[in-house]
Amino acid sequence: MRFSVFLNARSTKPEEDARLITDLIGHAERAGDLGFSAIFMPDHHFNGYMPVASDSFLLAAYLAARMPEMYFGFSVVSVPLHHPVRFTERVNVLDHLTKGKLLVGIGSGTTPEEMIGFAVNYKEASALAEKNLATAEQLWAKRMDDPAVVIDNGPYQGRVLQRITPTPYGEHHARLMPVAFRESSARRAAENAWPAFIPAFTPPQIYGTEPLDHVTKHFSNYRRMLDEAGHDDAAIAAALDWTTHTYQCVHVAETDEQAREELEIILKGYQDAVDRENEFNRRAETDDANKKQDVNVNALDEGWIGTWCLYGSPETVIEHLKPYQQLGIGNILCGTTTGPLTEQRLGFANQTLDLLSSKVMPAFA
Repeated sequence: MRFSVFLNARSTKPEEDARLITDLIGHAERAGDLGFSAIFMPDHHFNGYMPVASDSFLLAAYLAARMPEMYFGFSVVSVPLHHPVRFTERVNVLDHLTKGKLLVGIGSGTTPEEMIGFAVNYKEASALAEKNLATAEQLWAKRMDDPAVVIDNGPYQGRVLQRITPTPYGEHHARLMPVAFRESSARRAAENAWPAFIPAFTPPQIYGTEPLDHVTKHFSNYRRMLDEAGHDDAAIAAALDWTTHTYQCVHVAETDEQAREELEIILKGYQDAVDRENEFNRRAETDDANKKQDVNVNALDEGWIGTWCLYGSPETVIEHLKPYQQLGIGNILCGTTTGPLTEQRLGFANQTLDLLSSKVMPAFA
């Protein structure tokens, strides 16, 4: 089972942005030196959630030059916020810069505040994402002399006469990674032999104390579709190798008691940042087209911790993860920088990388 790092830190004011970027680059390079398989980044705008995630393609390109053996991924690209031409072009460029070591998580977005900044209504995001993805596939398939691809999807308009350049690095475009919530998303991943993100909850409630039940349900559905799609064994194995379960906050310490104490410090900072962000989200939710339906709770609630956190001593973390390995999860994505990236928080993050690498990852090699 692989272990990858999710760069998901927050900045709470403009003065923190520059140091956060520098610290995250250092944290990513540390992860590379310690043997982690991939660096994943989110796609967010305006709210301080990983401020460099306003263009994670740029950060991934920068890191790829410094870490040529590393895989890079997105968790996830908010497809409704990207013109399909720019999406396909940037995926192809990064596909070349990583020499094919690219995994493009795709989703429909999470916050109304981000949507309205791009003239998108939150309730229309899912339909916009589906059409953008269909258009992207047309663009990737288009040859120079094929008929023009006409783009007519809400705020995204255009007509492509020649082709998307550069061409993909390999025979096919970089692998996309849907989130296996909806039947259609799981089927898209399975039919293309792509990996999938396997969540630990079922909307609209996005927390709970039985995450493995949800992971088992979503993974089993995806795996059944993958088997039914008629792929050869090698294609199925490649998809499962990167099929990913994500923890928003991973924290490891020498003892369970130390890990819980430090986790609560991390989550208090995280919740303070989320509360600030939510004030602006409420301003965005002024009409029915931009109201969220997801049900969430405070990050210090045991249900939130149960769904989104992995913490404890190395021995406890190993025992927690064994059923996920047995189920068939190929990659554990670890949010190691959750919340504001203070000096103390960065120390906790590096401690977690060190203990995962030295004591947890060898148990799953």
